Amino acid sequence: MSRNASIERVTKETNIKLSLSLDGSGKAKIDSSIAFLDHMLEQIARHGLIDLDVAASGDREIDDHHTVEDIGICFGEALRDALGDKAGIIRYGHAYVPLDESLSRVVLDLSGRPGLEFHVGFPKEKVGDFDVDLFREFFQAIANHGRVTLHVDALRGDSNHHIIETVFKAFGRALRMAVARDPGQSGIPSTKGAL
Repeated sequence: MSRNASIERVTKETNIKLSLSLDGSGKAKIDSSIAFLDHMLEQIARHGLIDLDVAASGDREIDDHHTVEDIGICFGEALRDALGDKAGIIRYGHAYVPLDESLSRVVLDLSGRPGLEFHVGFPKEKVGDFDVDLFREFFQAIANHGRVTLHVDALRGDSNHHIIETVFKAFGRALRMAVARDPGQSGIPSTKGAL
């Protein structure tokens, strides 16, 4: 059974089309009109071995908030759709990723219960002209709409770019682990029988 999903979200603020394949090879075709975000979404695809296609436009004349958040919403919804009942998956994932002086850890549970613990400090408010606080909104949207329990911790770092990149790479690798098929598990990985 293929684990693919496509989501389209059209509001007065944004127009997002996103598709993903959880059993991909890391291919990415990303155009959010926000170059730094595109670069980070490519990290999720490459390190998560997820094929990801994103076409997004939004009211960037106001700021990037709506576009970033709505891409997170679509990613979360697509993840949930692609996983179906979650039978046979590992469910939990974790990863530590370094980049030069930076080190981040992401731990997640495809629990069906949304929750975000985001402990990432940024030395500066922006990377280029991008407001780094929007990354919390992105991961909050994934947690809420993907129904994921998500812990994101930047353990050290001096460069905004490096910190953010380690977070996105670690998220991709943790997600890759969690969605992997568990050879010892054919049912739903929960004593409740549902996730």
